[in-house]
Amino acid sequence: MITLCGFAISNYYNVVKMALLEKGAAFTEERVMTGSKDEAVLSCSPLGKIPFIRTPQGAMCESHAILEYVEAAHPGLSLLPADAFAAAKVRELINFIDLHLELVARELYPQAFFGGTVSESAQVRVRKQLEKNIAGFKRLAKFAPYVGGESFTLADCVAYNNLPLVGMATRAIYGEDLLAAGGVDYKPYTRLVGERASAQKVSADRKAATLAMGAG
Repeated sequence: MITLCGFAISNYYNVVKMALLEKGAAFTEERVMTGSKDEAVLSCSPLGKIPFIRTPQGAMCESHAILEYVEAAHPGLSLLPADAFAAAKVRELINFIDLHLELVARELYPQAFFGGTVSESAQVRVRKQLEKNIAGFKRLAKFAPYVGGESFTLADCVAYNNLPLVGMATRAIYGEDLLAAGGVDYKPYTRLVGERASAQKVSADRKAATLAMGAG
């Protein structure tokens, strides 16, 4: 059985969790905070990043690698197309969302979500990069009805857990959702995906963890 390690507020943790739920894979969860110096954590995730998984074969870190493993090792609902080109297009979307949207917007998170500050020069630089990247994403995404087309795929696990964060962070910093301003109408899509049992479980657990952290 897989043990998924991390915490329910992390979008990357929730991407993997959603894929596991969609696949119907048996797994347990272990709360591990990012940046741990514990040797037991570092032996599984050398940089102390989450998520990582423990399996009967050994440990694995990096969410993209974990997604590929989950898809290949667990039968059930296929989250990658059988056609090689179509599968590569799903991976293209995953990389684009993670690297060119979420990772860029992440620089805004300290001020948008955690009470910190982001310099004005950084805000200007991030906005310029995001506006360029959002225009590129608009060319790739289909939302017909899923992000890559007619079928729910691993790219939807990534999009559902990342696009709202980009929207919320940019609205908090710039006073407008740059995704929406760039013509990416993702909210009907997130409502659609949000009807899935996997999304409801992930969202409920994230909300509970957020409340618990606030209470603590």
